[in-house]
Amino acid sequence: MEKANALKEAGNKALSAGNYNEAITAYTQAIELDPVNHILYSNRSAAYAKLENYENSLKDAEKCVQLNATFSKGYSRKGLALTKLGRLEEAFEAYNAGLQQDPNSDVLKQGVNEILSIFQEQFRKNNFKFNSKSSSKMDVDPPKSPSPPPKSSTSSAGSSSSQQQKQTNNKMETEEDLPENKKLAKKEKELGNASYKKKDFDTALKHYNAALAHDPSDITFHNNIAAVYFEQQDFQKCIAECEKAVEVGRENRADYKLIAKSFARIGNAYKKLEDYKSAKTYYEKSLSEHRTPDIKSMLSETEKLIKEQERKAYIDPEKAEQEKEKGNEYFKNGDYSSAVKHYSEAILRNPDDPKLYSNRAACYTKLAAFDLGLKDCDMCVKLDEKFIKGWVRKGKILQVMKKPSEALSAYQKAIEIDPSNAEALEGYRTCTVAVQSDPKEVWKKAMNDPEVQQILKDPAMRVILEQMQTDPKAVQEHLKNPQVASKIQKLYESGIIQIY
Repeated sequence: MEKANALKEAGNKALSAGNYNEAITAYTQAIELDPVNHILYSNRSAAYAKLENYENSLKDAEKCVQLNATFSKGYSRKGLALTKLGRLEEAFEAYNAGLQQDPNSDVLKQGVNEILSIFQEQFRKNNFKFNSKSSSKMDVDPPKSPSPPPKSSTSSAGSSSSQQQKQTNNKMETEEDLPENKKLAKKEKELGNASYKKKDFDTALKHYNAALAHDPSDITFHNNIAAVYFEQQDFQKCIAECEKAVEVGRENRADYKLIAKSFARIGNAYKKLEDYKSAKTYYEKSLSEHRTPDIKSMLSETEKLIKEQERKAYIDPEKAEQEKEKGNEYFKNGDYSSAVKHYSEAILRNPDDPKLYSNRAACYTKLAAFDLGLKDCDMCVKLDEKFIKGWVRKGKILQVMKKPSEALSAYQKAIEIDPSNAEALEGYRTCTVAVQSDPKEVWKKAMNDPEVQQILKDPAMRVILEQMQTDPKAVQEHLKNPQVASKIQKLYESGIIQIY
């Protein structure tokens, strides 16, 4: 826990300094050590939000409130991420859930008011859309009739009813002025939306095609048809329909947001087809029309998938072996820097071979790059827990770094694998002497023992230990209790206490 707290503090400093990627790395390492600490997820959520990576920010916020449903800051993180992703109804619910835990939170109140302001502005423009069910916006364009905002005791929401009535009246007048073909198209679209929501895609497709026949100049109908093809997993037809949508949109000067949606949907289709480079191209085209956080997030995710795809394509165990042999030659000749280059190339070619990390760790040790050597040793034994050379090498590096208690643990692992290993036995003896001669190391080693940790957490044992400090004779009484005696013996053997 001590290491996790240190990583958390490092993350906090990086976050305050604006080094958000560095903060995320520190929080991630802390979470690996302490996966049930809700504050770590909250902090990492904040760092992701600073990078506008709202999808990951939302995941961490949700994990935070899952671990601690009373932590109001988790709800504010969740509300912010949902707001940025355009999922306004869910954001409103998140902020209100937080206010149930902390009714006086100014941050949560501000979040609620911000959502209400957005709702009112959307009503004013008469284009409110519920789109909370899917952050990827795979849903079709819903009917344009305004929907009521969520209920709230906040007074700012109460004045919208008269405005809504006026907008409805204006809308009815506008619809009456529509040409007959557009009225028919609108009716078919609404029927299509109803079928789409019921997942009756074949019927939805018939209605959308009928709408398109009535009004071939409306990009929305092409987008809706493409949405149906996407749901049916006919991604090539989805792409073709979106391309038609863009063409029709350009010819009829459609809203750039609708064209952006067409490009984004092409990107999503290519992503499903695992053609990540094409997906990246169309996400970038979508962002050039209209920038939204969810498309930026999908672009970032796709770029990671491209890198992973390229990494896997580069793997070649045969070439890795050739590079390893070159590294071995340079190592024998004392050219450790060149050896590192070849071992690194070998690792890229075969990242699951523990021997390669062990060999590179040996080079780093010769170059006095002990931190890098230690990382390679950790990777080596992670890939193969029984790889004894990795544990021995780790022990030696930790000895040089003057961390005898940690080195002792590494050597102990090696001895468990091979009790007769001379290097491990010698290292273990040397480190044992070093630890026993240094009280700080004795304490550090003892505190790594789960049994010792459990004893020291026991409230009754803490009282007994305090009593023993003020009244040394009390130990004789406590030793009469077999359970207490065994715990005191454990603490004595660990070097935590001394009995005179």
